[in-house]
Formats: sequence, C-alpha cells, structure tokens
Amino acid sequence: MENLGFHKSKLYSLILGGVALISLILPWFTVSAGGFGGISKNGFGGWGLLSLIGVGLVAAACFMGNKALGFDDMGKKLALGGFGAIAGGAVVYLIRILSVGGGKYGGMVKASPGFGLFIALAVGAIGLLLLLGIIKVPKSIDDKVK
Repeated sequence: MENLGFHKSKLYSLILGGVALISLILPWFTVSAGGFGGISKNGFGGWGLLSLIGVGLVAAACFMGNKALGFDDMGKKLALGGFGAIAGGAVVYLIRILSVGGGKYGGMVKASPGFGLFIALAVGAIGLLLLLGIIKVPKSIDDKVK
C-alpha cells in the first residue's frame, strides 16, 4: 500500500467510494408488470443524487492534504459527511420505494428495490463504521514485521 502513497484509512475510504459510485449505475428500483417484463432505474435520479454528492465528498476528503497521513480533523468530518450522505440517500430512496410501492402503477404491477440500492446502503454504513473506529482497518503483513 505504500507504493500508492495513500494512508490505509484513505485508501479504504476511496475504495468504498468507488463501490458506491458503481452501485449508482446498478438498478435501484425495479417495476415488473406481471409476466410482461419490467423497468429498472439506476441511482442517478431523485434521492440517489444525494448519494452521488456523498461519493464526491469522500473522494475530496481522500485527496485533501497529505495522502500518506491519515485523515486530519476536517478531512475526517468531510468523509463522515460523505458516507452519511451515501447512506442517507439510499435510506430515503428505500423508504420512498417501500411506502409508495406499486400504487402509482396499480394492479398487477410490482415495485421493488434493486440490489444497487442495498449495496449503496451497505457502503455508507461500512464507511461510517470504519471512520468512527468501530471497524478496525486491517493490518498488513508489513506492519506485523516492524
């Protein structure tokens, strides 16, 4: 990891931010009409945009200051806000899907959350737990030798 020049916490945060960005491309909402196929929508709309802003905040926090050192106070707050925005956007999107459901489409239409939504929710939660110190950053083999 030293070849990349990133501190471990910044590197893991950047990886989680990349996974959150990929989850925005995946389906967040699926509407199926009986046996006639369905429509899916990705996270680049509605409350998913809050998660996109969170990805930008996490990336900005990782590239701020000295990359070889851990997060400073401001960078940590920015990354926490970013992961909170990722999780918050996913939670609000999930609540809207579960509360409205397929009522807008009526009858045989079934609305359900997609797996990209759950990935974004998990990434936001894991990032928050990682930065709060509840999940410890794993030690590498090089750290055990020293």
